[in-house]
Amino acid sequence: MTAQDNQMPARKISVFGREFKMPRSRGLRIAIGILLTIGGILGFLPILGFWMVPLGLLVLSYEFALIRRHRRRFAVWWERRRRPD
Repeated sequence: MTAQDNQMPARKISVFGREFKMPRSRGLRIAIGILLTIGGILGFLPILGFWMVPLGLLVLSYEFALIRRHRRRFAVWWERRRRPD
């Protein structure tokens, strides 16, 4: 067995049906999530956009239970809203 066999598999994030691989490093994933969220807050500036806030929170939700809980609630609410009664 090599050292790579013992590593955890890369995390994947699904956005609008497409999967994106995230870095294996937890610290790097947290940094990416924070930078996306801060960049989204500055969305009034050129190039940056408010779309970055939900994407940053999505990345962070894979690391922190509090944010993950809100993501799951939103997913359940969204599915109920889309489902015809």
